[in-house]
Amino acid sequence: MKKFLEEFKEFALKGNVMDMAIGVIIGGAFTAIVTAFTDDFITPLISIFGGTEFGGKIPLPGPEGNAILWGDFVSAVVNFLIVALILFLMLKAMNKLVNLRKKEEEAEEEKEPEPTKEEVLLTEIRDILKNK
Repeated sequence: MKKFLEEFKEFALKGNVMDMAIGVIIGGAFTAIVTAFTDDFITPLISIFGGTEFGGKIPLPGPEGNAILWGDFVSAVVNFLIVALILFLMLKAMNKLVNLRKKEEEAEEEKEPEPTKEEVLLTEIRDILKNK
């Protein structure tokens, strides 16, 4: 049991798990913002051009109130598309930053290290002795 708890602690405190948890929380908050944006801005604009109530229902036979809520479905699809687009753009930007950093690191590795003071001094002594 002790080993299990140690393994769980190691897993839970890894950076990736904590980053993922933060991402899920931010994603939930971001989804609420996108939903509000869709419901309060995009839906009324579509209703103006469509000339119909966007939160429409298609009544179905059977019990009272049984209907297909096509407007809610369209809102959910728009929300998904907005979130997917923003996540795609964020991922693309992050990948670009990672590639830039890798290129910088590779450029630094390719540079020859500058000689130390001792090496410079020894080189000067060698050149002086060589010239005599």
